[in-house]
Amino acid sequence: MSATPLLAALLDLDGTLLDSVPDLAHAANAMRVELGMAPLREDVIATFVGKGVDNLVRRTLAGSLDAAAPDDARFAEGRASFYRHYHLVNGDKARVFDGVIEGLKAMRAQGLKLAVVTNKPTEFTLPLMQRTGLAGFFEAVVCGDTCERRKPDPDQVLHALAAFGVAPEQAVTIGDSINDALAGRRAGTAVLAVPYGYNEGMDVRTLDVDGIVDTLLDAAQWIADRNAKSGAAKIETPAQA
Repeated sequence: MSATPLLAALLDLDGTLLDSVPDLAHAANAMRVELGMAPLREDVIATFVGKGVDNLVRRTLAGSLDAAAPDDARFAEGRASFYRHYHLVNGDKARVFDGVIEGLKAMRAQGLKLAVVTNKPTEFTLPLMQRTGLAGFFEAVVCGDTCERRKPDPDQVLHALAAFGVAPEQAVTIGDSINDALAGRRAGTAVLAVPYGYNEGMDVRTLDVDGIVDTLLDAAQWIADRNAKSGAAKIETPAQA
């Protein structure tokens, strides 16, 4: 795979591009309070993020990653409450991580096709990307309700690759969690991980990835270095220009 130039980068949203936990935690705790439960610490809720909103709701209702799931009626009540509260605050306190804008600009300067691949539903993803100024960087957005299965299954990654007309060996998946790493591996792409995200409370050094990059600007450099080794034309990044 090292001899194949990378033509596309597929990036996770929550925990990779954006710190969205403050808004997610606000909505999750508003749901718990509405249902007569005590709020949880924000850092606890952060460990529940990664496998989509439904899993976040289940974990928040249970109060842990491993507790028994709520019954169907309780889940439906909690889900409706969470959606209502999250729509009210989606993007209010979310912030773009350091190095993201610079990294995306550097990737675009290399001619890479860029996609967001997230487990977040479309109705939250698109407004969030608009509110945080990220929407214009991406040619494709694949959400948690775009495909039949979500990360860690490979469906969303393969969907983005098909939209770009790019083979798996010509792409890199970049994320912060085991869900991103598994989805990329199962789809056959290269995989990079950032260490500042959520990863359900686990250390990213335990993940099967091709590299751990401190920022997305470092990810852009990793891609440029690999493409240079493959003989692909080198294009200056904004930082170099």
